[in-house]
This record gives sequence, structure tokens and C-alpha cells, in this order.
Amino acid sequence: METPYELIHSTSIKVEDFLKVNFPDYITFDEHSFTIKQGSTIVMIKVRPYTNEDTIIECVATVVIGANITPDLMNFLLRKNAELHFGAFGLLFDGTIVFTYSIAGKNVDNNELDAAIKSVAIIADYYDDEIINLAGGKTSTEAEI
Repeated sequence: METPYELIHSTSIKVEDFLKVNFPDYITFDEHSFTIKQGSTIVMIKVRPYTNEDTIIECVATVVIGANITPDLMNFLLRKNAELHFGAFGLLFDGTIVFTYSIAGKNVDNNELDAAIKSVAIIADYYDDEIINLAGGKTSTEAEI
């Protein structure tokens, strides 16, 4: 049986091997974290411990930074969460709007990983414009400049 560190490490290798082929411009920013840029969004892929026998792969996109967090915006995000098949919008401590989706990592296959990363990227890239029109703010790539 693998130790939790070995599980995280082996999952990270799977993720990185996938990224090398499918997102060759990916960036590694620590041993178990990667980022890709898609359209106007940046997706972070992070391998974390989950149980003694599995890991979790978190895909997180910063959707909008600096939006005016109003009841109308919160209502919009909650309704979108109910409509979307995978993942959910959330708010960070500073009001940054994110979209996240997590999958089990130990036995992940390329189709699951591809669907998770692309879903987060596509949804964040699409809804950032709608959210900015509703509540202001900047996309993650605009804020990066």
C-alpha cells in the first residue's frame, strides 16, 4: 500500500504526463500544482490528499476579481450552480469569484482529467464576461497584467 505522499506523487506524475501532451504550455508552480491558460482564464490543477487510499485533483479557475458582490450576483451564481452538471461557483475570502471541480485522483484516466480541466476552463471563460457585465471586475488574465 502506498503512503499518502506516494499517492500524491504518483497522481501528480499522471497529471503532469497528461498536461505535457494536451496542454504543453502548462506551468508547474510547486511539486503538485500546475496551471494552464485558456482564453481569458487561468486554471490551477492541484493534487491533494483525500483519504489514506486516494487523492483528489482540484481544478480551480479564477473567474472574476473585484466584482461588486450583490444579492443579484449571489442569486445568479447559485442559480448557475443548480444548472451546471459539474463543478460550482464560489467566493474566496477577498470576494474573488472562482469555479471549481474536483475528481478522485488515484485511478483517474485521461478522459476524466480532460473533461474536468476543459469544463472548468470553458465555464470560467464563458461566465467571466456575463459576471463582469452584471457586477464589474476583471478576468484573471486582465488582473494578471
